[in-house]
Amino acid sequence: MSGIETLEAKIPKNTPIRKILTKEDLEAFRKTPIFKDLFNFICLLNSSVKGCKTSQTDAKSEIIGKLEAILDNLLNLVKETPPLETNSRFGNPAFRQYFDKAEEEIHNSLAQIIDTDHLTEVVKYFSEGLGSRKRIDYGTGHELNFIVFLFCLYKLNKFADSDYKNLVLVIFYKYIALLRKLQTTYWLEPAGSHGVWGLDDYHYLPFMFGSSQLALHKHLKPKSIHNPEVLEEYSKEYMYLDMIYHVDSLKTGSIQWHSPMIDDISGAKSWQKVNDGLIKMYSAEVLNKLPIMQHFLFGTIITFESGSLPRDLAIEIETASGDTDGCKGGHIYALGQEFPVCCGIRIPSVFAAPTYQGYEKEGLLSSIPYQSGKDDPKSTANLDMPRQTPRMYINVY
Repeated sequence: MSGIETLEAKIPKNTPIRKILTKEDLEAFRKTPIFKDLFNFICLLNSSVKGCKTSQTDAKSEIIGKLEAILDNLLNLVKETPPLETNSRFGNPAFRQYFDKAEEEIHNSLAQIIDTDHLTEVVKYFSEGLGSRKRIDYGTGHELNFIVFLFCLYKLNKFADSDYKNLVLVIFYKYIALLRKLQTTYWLEPAGSHGVWGLDDYHYLPFMFGSSQLALHKHLKPKSIHNPEVLEEYSKEYMYLDMIYHVDSLKTGSIQWHSPMIDDISGAKSWQKVNDGLIKMYSAEVLNKLPIMQHFLFGTIITFESGSLPRDLAIEIETASGDTDGCKGGHIYALGQEFPVCCGIRIPSVFAAPTYQGYEKEGLLSSIPYQSGKDDPKSTANLDMPRQTPRMYINVY
């Protein structure tokens, strides 16, 4: 048996693997037809909820019902897997136990929907959409994995045209609810968070889909987010407002203070301008960022041949056992754009901060800017940092 055959035997057949290592790899992938299909699918989901309230769902098809049931089962697994008692304010290791249970549940459930040839591949995308088992973190790359899971079902012709609105208002919305539960229960660390210079510590797409929901609203304007009564009344009907209401409930101070990027966006003239800009921003700040896309997985549905990451090395990365810090099998640094990074810098979860305020008072832990409830003007987090502003993508005039 050759070396590559030996490596192939280490992973289940058709397991998707990483193939992007350099900026050139990413640029090459973005030029492929499959990338264009994926981006068009995201735009299709975005347009399917234009002008729709979250409660305005259509009749649920069989596939929507099955996906909804899977997400309900994954939520129930959280109750069966309580967090472990720990003195760390970083990710709770019980998440790894949950992840293993969830992966088994996803596999068993999808086996009733998907043929055997594609099962391993599609299960991988779904499970990676729950966060990183190794690093116990979650970010826009994991959110993208869940969208890729839906895209795979789309490519396998599992959806009818009438399903797209429900994919956002039922399935994706329930997915966000599940992730909030995981974030609060296991203190998932923000993966690659931009801190206050990001839309959110964890998510992006609820803002994009949510702005599409609001695009035709006659009365609510982008600046309406500064009205607490508007947020409370309409958060259950519009994902954009729900995200801001959620963030505002977790962090102290005004939106201008803890979420200046969202504050910038509120200056736009219309929700359509916001939505158009967020689509451009998603393409540039998520789908074109090497630190995120180096973790993108490729299989038989989403194919790509890399010139920088040989298949044998990619399989070694996939099969390397992860320790509590990340990559026991060796760190792989994507090069050519921004700061070379593999596992990233650990960032405490916003949900851990309230629990550890007592430790901060005793001097055992340092405060977390914008999250611990201490607005410290001397904090390095308040310095004028280089950042991407929404004005680069959204015409506010």
